[in-house]
Amino acid sequence: MHDSAETTAIDYAGAVAAHLQRASIETMPERTIARAKERLIDSVGNLLAGVNATGNAAARSVFLGYGGAPESTVVGTGASLPAPHAAMLNAMAMRSWDFEAVGAEAADASMVAAHISGTTVPVALAAAERAKSSGPAFLEALILGDDLASRLAVASGFHTASGGDNTGTVNVMGGAAIVGKLEGFTETQYRHALGHALNQMAGTVQNLFDKADSFKLPQAMGARNAIVAADLARAGFTGLHDALGSAFGFFKLFSPAPAPEKLVASLGEDYYGDMIIKPWSSCRAAHPSLNAVLRLREEHGLRPADIESVEIHVTPTTKRGFTGQDFSAAPGSEVDGMFSIPFNVAVGLIEGTVRPEHLSVEYMTSPAVRELLDRVTLVDSLPPAEYQTAEAVVVTRSGARLHHRVDGVLGDIHRSPLGRDEVLEKYFLNVAFGGRRTRAEAERILQFIDAIEQQESIADLAEMLS
Repeated sequence: MHDSAETTAIDYAGAVAAHLQRASIETMPERTIARAKERLIDSVGNLLAGVNATGNAAARSVFLGYGGAPESTVVGTGASLPAPHAAMLNAMAMRSWDFEAVGAEAADASMVAAHISGTTVPVALAAAERAKSSGPAFLEALILGDDLASRLAVASGFHTASGGDNTGTVNVMGGAAIVGKLEGFTETQYRHALGHALNQMAGTVQNLFDKADSFKLPQAMGARNAIVAADLARAGFTGLHDALGSAFGFFKLFSPAPAPEKLVASLGEDYYGDMIIKPWSSCRAAHPSLNAVLRLREEHGLRPADIESVEIHVTPTTKRGFTGQDFSAAPGSEVDGMFSIPFNVAVGLIEGTVRPEHLSVEYMTSPAVRELLDRVTLVDSLPPAEYQTAEAVVVTRSGARLHHRVDGVLGDIHRSPLGRDEVLEKYFLNVAFGGRRTRAEAERILQFIDAIEQQESIADLAEMLS
């Protein structure tokens, strides 16, 4: 029944299931553990910052109305819901300012577009609280889920130009692996969970072109669907034998340029995940341009009044994409600003950064921003392969022509990483912006995460976040 002329020779689901069943935090590299904790700190700050972002109260009202067993904490609200719904709402909050970690890491330190932590951390929090798991068990499961999602993103050959949103595909399988590890799955249960995940995959980047609240849904529904997939497998509901390499498995349905061998290369030896901690609250596709003008601003002491014009050189694909659109004359929410290169460039030149507080409608429509936006032009002059590159040319009113090219964008763990102090500064600013925790409470959360390998119960963290 499982054989087909189109089925791959390698049982990829079997290889993944066997790895997940036997893997242990005891044999994971120290660097892997340290990076996972750093992503967790960043994630919690983003989660607390996003509780009240546009659309989230409406979504909460729907799922709180459904009710159900109070299994897991809905962060920042004092409410508890069934684990799938709590994970979904928390993932939605984390996605809200487009500030969470990104970039599925490949073995050669290259990156595939992805937002992994925004699903896996909410899944791990909800499922570990429900299972009454320890800190080490939580961290072990999170690392495995991050690794699987990252490997799938890289092996799929994904690119946003395909129109899909892989936060609603690879994240579901990564999240299902997390729940399975916390629940002590057998290899067969992992197989079924991956199959159930495949049947719940979806996501479109059209949400970003339309500047809709629903841009959060692929990542958020990915969190919910991950727990549902694992729960069905735990209950004995059977699924696909090989959800990855079979004739109509993941690689057939969701891979523009599949390279399945990358899924299993060094499996159990190297662990991957999001490779970028974002320094700015906007789409990563806008960061090369923003980074370039920020460097010019710093090097030359630029002020908006000094600037005659700004040219931003990007690839044709970037200019055609959702971040290359003209900025709206009447922005409706923070979504307009996060996914606009011109807006990010203007705010960067004015403020020296882009953070959630710069994404209100009031700020986006302020005269200073609108006036500078009129002087920003995008030019699609870069070769297609340079999609993580940008060049900025600023002409000043004194006649100077200033140029800067960025290749290693700030935040990349391999090329230009944020330091510990920068990650913590972002964390504390985000907690303060969210307004739900004092500085002292934020310090206690940080202390818990820093010592998570010694924590007896993840419920203590859930209580601090509730």
